[in-house]
Amino acid sequence: MPRTSKQATGNIVRDFLSVADLLEEPQLAQLYTYLAHEGKATVQDVIDDLGLAQGTAYSYVNRLVDTGVVEVTQTEQPRQYAANEIDLTVTASKDRQYTITPALIDAVGRRETNDDIDTYIDRHGVAGLATALTYAVARERGEMTHRLMAQDLDISPLAAEIILQALGPVVDEYYEIESSGASLDAIDVDQFDT
Repeated sequence: MPRTSKQATGNIVRDFLSVADLLEEPQLAQLYTYLAHEGKATVQDVIDDLGLAQGTAYSYVNRLVDTGVVEVTQTEQPRQYAANEIDLTVTASKDRQYTITPALIDAVGRRETNDDIDTYIDRHGVAGLATALTYAVARERGEMTHRLMAQDLDISPLAAEIILQALGPVVDEYYEIESSGASLDAIDVDQFDT
């Protein structure tokens, strides 16, 4: 269920607030990402695979169902749940837009287990992480370097490299990017004298 489709029915504020919960609470983001990857899962699956306490797992699943980002797919016991697709674009100013996608939600969820992402969000916020994710995709495409990112965002090259490396697994998981650059296999070794 694309989150942008509700604009016509007047539910865009509810949609934004439901996604905002995911961006502010890393455990909710982890749960959403888990359900998106699994397709369908029960609360017991969530407990077993994410290591959440039973009460916490039920509470989080119910919160996500109430906000509309997760739906019940099987009403018989044990109930199964699935994540709805999220694709919401937020305009922060005339020249700044952020698209909230499952990749960004996954990156926020990794805050719990990745100190580099956690530190970056503390310093630059989720909007800064969304921008860094855009740069990480461009880097994987061979269109950007950490130095250019650092210059564009007025951060140190080291900080840029650290967050780009931390976001690398997210980019690999969500974006199909052909590798750039030549491989050693493309070099004809026989043409050189050794």
